[in-house]
Amino acid sequence: MTLLDTTTADRYPTRVADRPSLIERVEPTVWGGTEVPGPLSSDELAAHDRDGFVTVPELLTPDEVAAYSAELDRLATDPRIREDERTIVEKSSRQVRSVFEVHRISDAVAALVADERVAGRARQILGSDVYVHQSRINYKPGFGGGGFYWHSDFETWHAEDGMPAPRAVSMSIALTENHPHNGCLMIMPGSHRTFVACVGETPADHYKESLREQEIGTPDPESLTTLADRHGIAMLTGPAGSATLFDSNCMHGSADNITPYARSNIFVVFNSVDNGLTEPFAAPAPRPSYIAAREITPIPR
Repeated sequence: MTLLDTTTADRYPTRVADRPSLIERVEPTVWGGTEVPGPLSSDELAAHDRDGFVTVPELLTPDEVAAYSAELDRLATDPRIREDERTIVEKSSRQVRSVFEVHRISDAVAALVADERVAGRARQILGSDVYVHQSRINYKPGFGGGGFYWHSDFETWHAEDGMPAPRAVSMSIALTENHPHNGCLMIMPGSHRTFVACVGETPADHYKESLREQEIGTPDPESLTTLADRHGIAMLTGPAGSATLFDSNCMHGSADNITPYARSNIFVVFNSVDNGLTEPFAAPAPRPSYIAAREITPIPR
């Protein structure tokens, strides 16, 4: 089904003022409560509510890690995939950085996304049926894998895609070891409760540059310092097969990978079926559907 356009009050205005601001969140993080049965325990749901993220040490078995790693290698070396508009390459090295809408390109990834270990955790957190807002595989090769500057995904999805509320959750599934030194995910625990309104008007077709290196929609140094001083910074490390679920409004980022050790992951964003996209709140036009799905297709239970 497709959500009809509706008039939605903007509780999180961003990219519309000449000064940044901090807006305290009004919506919950765990929408169904911490006692909802499912793959996550009540303690894990409470941790997600408190910190904005929760880790799953052994989501995949070693055999599954090997199979999905082979699938990522196949996609990265397929000339047709490289030429596809859904593939993003590094600005300098021209190596594959991301492949979007991967759950529609790869049957193996589609099966993983629908797996109860994955989608079931998203349903628990969001308190509803869910659909895939975005999926991608991220490659961060050794000696040149680019980082992602500090940002809130919800700020981008709200401004450029028209996501009304932060009722979305991302899952990053590691297919390589995540070390502190190879560009691991960094999150400010608790930052999901504060929305950072950014400055700077969104240019047309901004996604063509922002998916390689984002500038518009990144927080100012003062706001980042305030959040870091308030919450600290967690470096999320772990073995291949581990996963992290994190709230759409978490302040997070990662550094460049200048080590020999690659870091690759499958990344899936689940949105609540009750939080479908409207018109962008701060962009001239919606981004393509392979970056932000506008059709709501619930993942079957």
